[in-house]
Amino acid sequence: MMYRKFVIALCLLSPALAIAQPKTAGKTTPKKVVAAPTKNTLQLKSENDSLSYAFGITVGEFLKSQDVDHINGELLVSALQQTLKKQPALISANDANMIIQMLSQKQMMKKSAAEKLAGEKFLAENAKRPNVKVTASGLQYEILKEGNGQKPTANDTVSVHYAGTLVNGSEFDNSYKRGQPLEIPVKGVIAGWVEALQLMPVGSKWKLYIPASLGYGDFGAGANIPGGAALIFEVELLSIK
Repeated sequence: MMYRKFVIALCLLSPALAIAQPKTAGKTTPKKVVAAPTKNTLQLKSENDSLSYAFGITVGEFLKSQDVDHINGELLVSALQQTLKKQPALISANDANMIIQMLSQKQMMKKSAAEKLAGEKFLAENAKRPNVKVTASGLQYEILKEGNGQKPTANDTVSVHYAGTLVNGSEFDNSYKRGQPLEIPVKGVIAGWVEALQLMPVGSKWKLYIPASLGYGDFGAGANIPGGAALIFEVELLSIK
Protein backbone atom coordinates (compact mmCIF):
# COMPACT_ATOMS: atom_id res chain seq x y z
CA MET A 1 0.00 0.00 0.00
CA MET A 2 1.18 3.51 -0.78
CA TYR A 3 0.68 4.87 2.74
CA ARG A 4 2.71 2.11 4.33
CA LYS A 5 5.64 2.64 1.98
CA PHE A 6 5.45 6.40 2.50
CA VAL A 7 5.43 6.07 6.28
CA ILE A 8 8.37 3.65 6.15
CA ALA A 9 10.32 6.10 3.99
CA LEU A 10 9.71 8.95 6.40
CA CYS A 11 10.39 6.80 9.46
CA LEU A 12 13.93 6.31 8.19
CA LEU A 13 14.59 9.93 9.01
CA SER A 14 16.52 10.14 12.28
CA PRO A 15 16.91 13.07 14.69
CA ALA A 16 20.45 13.43 13.35
CA LEU A 17 19.03 14.80 10.11
CA ALA A 18 18.54 18.47 10.88
CA ILE A 19 16.23 20.06 8.31
CA ALA A 20 16.37 23.82 8.19
CA GLN A 21 13.14 25.77 7.75
CA PRO A 22 13.16 28.50 5.10
CA LYS A 23 13.79 31.99 6.48
CA THR A 24 11.25 34.72 5.80
CA ALA A 25 12.36 38.19 4.88
CA GLY A 26 11.76 40.97 7.39
CA LYS A 27 10.33 43.28 4.76
CA THR A 28 8.57 43.09 1.43
CA THR A 29 10.87 43.31 -1.57
CA PRO A 30 9.90 44.03 -5.16
CA LYS A 31 9.19 40.99 -7.26
CA LYS A 32 11.91 40.09 -9.68
CA VAL A 33 12.67 37.29 -12.08
CA VAL A 34 14.93 34.73 -10.45
CA ALA A 35 16.89 32.28 -12.57
CA ALA A 36 16.32 28.61 -11.86
CA PRO A 37 19.00 27.24 -9.54
CA THR A 38 21.68 25.16 -11.15
CA LYS A 39 22.73 21.76 -9.91
CA ASN A 40 25.76 23.41 -8.24
CA THR A 41 23.71 25.86 -6.14
CA LEU A 42 23.42 23.35 -3.30
CA GLN A 43 26.47 21.71 -1.82
CA LEU A 44 26.76 18.60 0.29
CA LYS A 45 29.39 19.53 2.85
CA SER A 46 28.89 16.80 5.43
CA GLU A 47 27.54 13.31 5.95
CA ASN A 48 24.41 14.87 7.42
CA ASP A 49 23.95 16.98 4.28
CA SER A 50 24.27 13.91 2.08
CA LEU A 51 21.79 11.90 4.14
CA SER A 52 19.30 14.76 4.23
CA TYR A 53 19.46 15.26 0.48
CA ALA A 54 19.34 11.51 -0.16
CA PHE A 55 16.16 11.16 1.91
CA GLY A 56 14.63 14.04 -0.01
CA ILE A 57 15.35 12.33 -3.32
CA THR A 58 14.05 8.99 -2.03
CA VAL A 59 10.77 10.44 -0.79
CA GLY A 60 10.43 12.56 -3.93
CA GLU A 61 10.96 9.59 -6.24
CA PHE A 62 8.42 7.57 -4.29
CA LEU A 63 5.82 10.34 -4.46
CA LYS A 64 6.47 10.74 -8.18
CA SER A 65 5.92 7.00 -8.67
CA GLN A 66 2.52 7.43 -7.03
CA ASP A 67 1.57 10.32 -9.38
CA VAL A 68 1.91 12.93 -6.62
CA ASP A 69 3.32 15.88 -8.53
CA HIS A 70 2.84 18.69 -6.01
CA ILE A 71 3.71 18.93 -2.31
CA ASN A 72 3.56 21.97 -0.03
CA GLY A 73 7.22 22.09 0.91
CA GLU A 74 6.72 24.46 3.83
CA LEU A 75 4.20 22.14 5.50
CA LEU A 76 6.34 19.09 4.75
CA VAL A 77 9.38 20.66 6.42
CA SER A 78 7.27 21.85 9.36
CA ALA A 79 5.83 18.37 9.93
CA LEU A 80 9.30 16.84 9.80
CA GLN A 81 10.65 19.41 12.24
CA GLN A 82 7.78 18.90 14.67
CA THR A 83 8.07 15.13 14.53
CA LEU A 84 11.86 15.01 14.94
CA LYS A 85 11.77 17.50 17.80
CA LYS A 86 8.71 15.87 19.42
CA GLN A 87 6.71 19.08 19.14
CA PRO A 88 2.89 19.25 18.89
CA ALA A 89 1.70 18.59 15.34
CA LEU A 90 -1.45 19.69 13.52
CA ILE A 91 -2.64 16.08 13.16
CA SER A 92 -1.77 12.78 14.80
CA ALA A 93 0.33 10.04 13.22
CA ASN A 94 -2.81 7.92 12.89
CA ASP A 95 -4.63 10.73 11.09
CA ALA A 96 -1.62 11.14 8.79
CA ASN A 97 -1.74 7.45 7.94
CA MET A 98 -5.46 7.69 7.19
CA ILE A 99 -4.95 10.67 4.87
CA ILE A 100 -2.22 8.88 2.92
CA GLN A 101 -4.29 5.69 2.82
CA MET A 102 -7.28 7.58 1.41
CA LEU A 103 -5.06 9.11 -1.29
CA SER A 104 -3.66 5.67 -2.08
CA GLN A 105 -7.12 4.16 -2.45
CA LYS A 106 -8.32 7.08 -4.56
CA GLN A 107 -5.41 6.80 -6.96
CA MET A 108 -5.64 3.01 -7.04
CA MET A 109 -9.32 3.14 -7.99
CA LYS A 110 -8.61 5.78 -10.64
CA LYS A 111 -5.91 3.64 -12.23
CA SER A 112 -8.02 0.50 -11.85
CA ALA A 113 -11.01 2.13 -13.57
CA ALA A 114 -8.90 3.18 -16.56
CA GLU A 115 -7.31 -0.27 -16.81
CA LYS A 116 -10.68 -1.99 -16.50
CA LEU A 117 -12.16 0.18 -19.27
CA ALA A 118 -9.29 -0.72 -21.59
CA GLY A 119 -9.79 -4.40 -20.77
CA GLU A 120 -13.52 -4.24 -21.39
CA LYS A 121 -12.99 -2.61 -24.78
CA PHE A 122 -10.46 -5.26 -25.73
CA LEU A 123 -12.69 -8.14 -24.62
CA ALA A 124 -15.72 -6.71 -26.41
CA GLU A 125 -13.82 -6.67 -29.71
CA ASN A 126 -12.14 -10.00 -29.04
CA ALA A 127 -15.49 -11.71 -28.45
CA LYS A 128 -16.44 -10.94 -32.07
CA ARG A 129 -13.70 -13.19 -33.42
CA PRO A 130 -15.11 -16.46 -34.82
CA ASN A 131 -12.74 -18.77 -32.96
CA VAL A 132 -13.33 -17.20 -29.55
CA LYS A 133 -15.90 -18.76 -27.24
CA VAL A 134 -17.48 -16.87 -24.34
CA THR A 135 -18.87 -18.51 -21.19
CA ALA A 136 -21.65 -17.21 -18.97
CA SER A 137 -19.11 -15.79 -16.51
CA GLY A 138 -17.45 -13.66 -19.18
CA LEU A 139 -14.42 -15.93 -19.65
CA GLN A 140 -13.24 -16.06 -23.25
CA TYR A 141 -11.16 -18.88 -24.68
CA GLU A 142 -9.71 -20.01 -27.98
CA ILE A 143 -8.72 -23.63 -28.61
CA LEU A 144 -5.21 -23.75 -30.07
CA LYS A 145 -4.86 -27.51 -29.69
CA GLU A 146 -7.56 -29.94 -28.57
CA GLY A 147 -6.45 -32.75 -26.30
CA ASN A 148 -8.23 -36.07 -25.80
CA GLY A 149 -7.40 -36.79 -22.17
CA GLN A 150 -9.40 -36.54 -18.99
CA LYS A 151 -10.75 -33.22 -17.73
CA PRO A 152 -9.62 -32.23 -14.24
CA THR A 153 -12.02 -31.43 -11.40
CA ALA A 154 -11.77 -28.64 -8.87
CA ASN A 155 -10.19 -31.07 -6.41
CA ASP A 156 -7.39 -32.17 -8.74
CA THR A 157 -3.82 -30.93 -9.00
CA VAL A 158 -2.58 -30.29 -12.51
CA SER A 159 0.69 -29.71 -14.32
CA VAL A 160 0.57 -26.85 -16.83
CA HIS A 161 2.79 -24.72 -18.98
CA TYR A 162 1.64 -21.16 -19.54
CA ALA A 163 2.52 -17.66 -20.68
CA GLY A 164 0.68 -14.59 -19.38
CA THR A 165 0.40 -11.10 -20.86
CA LEU A 166 -1.64 -7.97 -20.46
CA VAL A 167 -3.88 -6.80 -23.30
CA ASN A 168 -1.11 -4.41 -24.41
CA GLY A 169 1.19 -7.40 -24.99
CA SER A 170 3.35 -6.88 -21.90
CA GLU A 171 4.40 -10.30 -20.58
CA PHE A 172 4.29 -10.79 -16.81
CA ASP A 173 4.98 -14.52 -16.46
CA ASN A 174 6.13 -17.46 -18.58
CA SER A 175 6.76 -21.02 -17.37
CA TYR A 176 8.17 -22.01 -20.77
CA LYS A 177 11.04 -19.57 -20.32
CA ARG A 178 11.72 -20.97 -16.86
CA GLY A 179 11.76 -24.47 -18.31
CA GLN A 180 9.58 -25.73 -15.47
CA PRO A 181 5.82 -26.43 -15.67
CA LEU A 182 3.60 -25.32 -12.83
CA GLU A 183 1.97 -27.88 -10.56
CA ILE A 184 -0.98 -26.39 -8.70
CA PRO A 185 -4.43 -27.33 -7.33
CA VAL A 186 -7.17 -26.38 -9.76
CA LYS A 187 -9.01 -24.45 -7.06
CA GLY A 188 -5.81 -22.69 -6.03
CA VAL A 189 -5.69 -20.33 -9.01
CA ILE A 190 -7.67 -17.30 -10.21
CA ALA A 191 -11.32 -17.84 -11.06
CA GLY A 192 -10.75 -17.68 -14.83
CA TRP A 193 -8.26 -20.53 -14.62
CA VAL A 194 -10.45 -22.58 -12.27
CA GLU A 195 -13.26 -22.46 -14.83
CA ALA A 196 -11.09 -23.02 -17.89
CA LEU A 197 -9.05 -25.93 -16.51
CA GLN A 198 -12.18 -27.94 -15.79
CA LEU A 199 -13.22 -27.54 -19.43
CA MET A 200 -9.86 -28.59 -20.88
CA PRO A 201 -8.99 -32.22 -21.67
CA VAL A 202 -5.39 -33.16 -20.87
CA GLY A 203 -3.19 -32.46 -23.89
CA SER A 204 -5.07 -29.26 -24.77
CA LYS A 205 -3.59 -25.84 -25.31
CA TRP A 206 -5.99 -22.94 -24.98
CA LYS A 207 -5.70 -19.19 -25.10
CA LEU A 208 -7.66 -17.59 -22.27
CA TYR A 209 -8.94 -14.02 -22.19
CA ILE A 210 -9.82 -13.24 -18.60
CA PRO A 211 -11.69 -10.13 -17.39
CA ALA A 212 -10.49 -8.48 -14.18
CA SER A 213 -13.46 -9.89 -12.27
CA LEU A 214 -12.13 -13.42 -12.94
CA GLY A 215 -8.50 -12.39 -12.47
CA TYR A 216 -6.93 -10.18 -9.83
CA GLY A 217 -9.75 -7.64 -9.54
CA ASP A 218 -9.22 -4.02 -8.63
CA PHE A 219 -6.03 -4.65 -6.68
CA GLY A 220 -3.90 -6.43 -9.29
CA ALA A 221 -0.93 -8.60 -8.35
CA GLY A 222 2.67 -7.62 -7.79
CA ALA A 223 4.35 -4.90 -9.79
CA ASN A 224 3.43 -6.17 -13.27
CA ILE A 225 -0.34 -6.77 -13.07
CA PRO A 226 -2.22 -3.52 -12.39
CA GLY A 227 -5.61 -3.37 -10.73
CA GLY A 228 -8.51 -3.80 -13.15
CA ALA A 229 -6.36 -5.52 -15.77
CA ALA A 230 -7.76 -8.07 -18.20
CA LEU A 231 -5.34 -10.97 -18.67
CA ILE A 232 -4.36 -13.18 -21.59
CA PHE A 233 -2.92 -16.64 -20.99
CA GLU A 234 -1.76 -19.44 -23.22
CA VAL A 235 -2.31 -22.53 -21.07
CA GLU A 236 -1.17 -26.05 -21.94
CA LEU A 237 -2.64 -28.78 -19.71
CA LEU A 238 0.08 -31.40 -19.47
CA SER A 239 -1.31 -33.84 -16.91
CA ILE A 240 -3.46 -34.43 -13.86
CA LYS A 241 -1.44 -35.35 -10.80
